[in-house]
Amino acid sequence: MTTTASGYAAQSGDAPLAPFSFERRDPQARDVAIDILFCGVCHSDLHTARSEWGGTLYPCVPGHEIVGRVSAVGAEVTKFAVGDVVGVGCMVDSCGHCPSCSEGEEQYCETTGFVGTYNGPDPVLGGHTFGGYSDHIVVDQDFVLRVGHAEADLAAVAPLLCAGITTYSPLKHWKVGPGQKVGIVGLGGLGHMGVKIAAAMGAEVHVFSTSPNKRDDAIRLGARDLIVSKDEEQMAAHANSFDFILNTVAASHDLDAFTALLKRDGTMTLVGVPEHPHPSPSVGNLIFKRRAIAGSLIGGIAETQEMLDFCLEHGLTADIEMIDIAEIETAYDRMVKSDVKYRFVIDLATLPQAG
Repeated sequence: MTTTASGYAAQSGDAPLAPFSFERRDPQARDVAIDILFCGVCHSDLHTARSEWGGTLYPCVPGHEIVGRVSAVGAEVTKFAVGDVVGVGCMVDSCGHCPSCSEGEEQYCETTGFVGTYNGPDPVLGGHTFGGYSDHIVVDQDFVLRVGHAEADLAAVAPLLCAGITTYSPLKHWKVGPGQKVGIVGLGGLGHMGVKIAAAMGAEVHVFSTSPNKRDDAIRLGARDLIVSKDEEQMAAHANSFDFILNTVAASHDLDAFTALLKRDGTMTLVGVPEHPHPSPSVGNLIFKRRAIAGSLIGGIAETQEMLDFCLEHGLTADIEMIDIAEIETAYDRMVKSDVKYRFVIDLATLPQAG
């Protein structure tokens, strides 16, 4: 059995998102049905809707930064009850038994790959999954997160389900903490959360940006300073001094300028996927200081819950601009121009009038 959902979808890569009705499954034994309150707007949504990465399945209902309220639970659900405030991030399923899944790293599922909240294979109805630009969603309880923030903060919690975990996971994995000097490359939706989280972990945080006018914001968010990455003198002043650098920039760029700033045994972790490959890094830059360039993909469900709890404990949310769902195309155009501080969030209460 199914219920009809309302949302916004792209019908092709060059078609604007528009009202769209589709079917969601009724809750099965282990399912949680969620009325969506807010959904963050991730750059991945734009890339997928406009088929900039290829492989988009249409119609495409984006959205994987979801906060909502439980409206129904299946008979075997033990983790959630009707009325609970919950979140759903980038994944709604995985194989559950490969080494990565068994170790709580579902995002690296080695058997089937994780099932994306949208544009993934729907394991129940067939076809493909539809995301959070919609009025409700039904998700297996193992992929639902508990949200403890106050009601007034729920919209600003939504981006934590992608931007928050994407930055928290590498900072935690590489053991960022007090006494360390940490760099964040880029001050956008991901970068601004990286600054907040790294500072809350106790690190001395520096932001790298091509925009000197972002200095005040970087400091407000928790950074000690902003280093203008195209200023060779500023960059040289920090040579061999960083324990860890988190690079959030998704555009192709020269990585050597940043790896040269790492101490011996320092690591730079990439979380942005560029449209075109980065220029090949200098091997000598790595070998002679035992430096590493690594990558990281979101985080597992347990770690995402840990991140939400950490953010609650430290009073962290995203800096957001709320929009009506009918404004999504304008938001996409502004996002391409980096004209948002720092994440758009859709108020799904605006969906009925938009439809």
